[in-house]
Amino acid sequence: MTSSAKAKDYPFHYVTCRHISAPEDEEQGRKIYTGHAPTSSVLDLEDNENVREYLVDAKGKQKRSPTLVHQAIRKTLRDTPDQFSVLNSGMVIVARGAVVDDKAKVIHLTRPSIINGSQTQGELKRYFEGFNGEPEMVPNIKFEIIVTDDDDLIAEISIARNFQNDVRAISIAGRRGQLDDLEAAIQKRLPDAKLRKSETDLTVDGEYLDTEKLIQVIFALLPESMMKKLDQADPSNKVFTYSQKTRCLKLFQRLVENGPHEVYQCCLDLAPVAWSMYEAWKAHQGFRGTRIRSIEREDGAIVEVPDGVIFPILAAHSAFVSRGKDKDKAWMVNKPKVLADAELITAAKQAYMDIAGHNPQSMGKSKACYSTLLTITNIYAKLSM
Repeated sequence: MTSSAKAKDYPFHYVTCRHISAPEDEEQGRKIYTGHAPTSSVLDLEDNENVREYLVDAKGKQKRSPTLVHQAIRKTLRDTPDQFSVLNSGMVIVARGAVVDDKAKVIHLTRPSIINGSQTQGELKRYFEGFNGEPEMVPNIKFEIIVTDDDDLIAEISIARNFQNDVRAISIAGRRGQLDDLEAAIQKRLPDAKLRKSETDLTVDGEYLDTEKLIQVIFALLPESMMKKLDQADPSNKVFTYSQKTRCLKLFQRLVENGPHEVYQCCLDLAPVAWSMYEAWKAHQGFRGTRIRSIEREDGAIVEVPDGVIFPILAAHSAFVSRGKDKDKAWMVNKPKVLADAELITAAKQAYMDIAGHNPQSMGKSKACYSTLLTITNIYAKLSM
């Protein structure tokens, strides 16, 4: 822990800050501030007031697995750091005193401590260390600062803020049986695979497949003819498959309940294919020598390619999805043998540099990047007819 965190005065730099104390807060001598701050501002905060011994004794409550929380935060920071401030619930900090300097945009906190958000802080430290302390993007974080010297109240706040569990959409879909057919479809190729159907199911160590990610890659691979049946404003625009996992899950739930059946069946047929393609492209050794700096490497081997680079490539393969004249046949990807992966990788690298400005998140959210790759595959698809 740095000396600044242990000092009586901790300079907490912010982007926006509002004083939102309620009348009862003022009456009890409390002050409440909220706003957004660079994530670098929370790295050195202590969390000694996050009274974990109290959390064990809270009756009728269950802690959410920290492994799952870590995993969700890590994915957001890795794949979409620009969305961190809206996807992360933020951080609650308590302090014994606070002096706001609006001109310098800094709050001088007396004996501050995190009471909710320690896991977020841990993942942020990991994120910064991965860039040797200087990440390509420093995301912002929502904060709430409670200024009080009431020790008992601080303990009660810590308990309450750590046990406000929500029910995530994935759990609702799982309980309604809306993921059962999808799991059965995956198991045709991967017999031992189990889908994550609850927020308490962990995807670490391959125990469960990431269901939300699976649905995203399915929609990325869905052909335009099926996209049109979903009443999408622009059926050729696949940007949402990368950046809006909740929208993808809701679209899939709608298919389960209301169809169209043909689109739903296409999703089920493509599920094992889409997942296999996603895993293959995530560690495709064809990216060696591309010098795309956001790719994770180990001893020269490709370990992980960012989703922002992968999704436009997957979406481009939608040009090769068909089921033939026999409607009883399954949907499949019929990629022409003359189209080498190297050609798509070269095109992806060019889009990454020229359109996305060397930013994988920008590439994943750029319609132009998707269109560039789809143009190539559409040409091959027409020539192979």
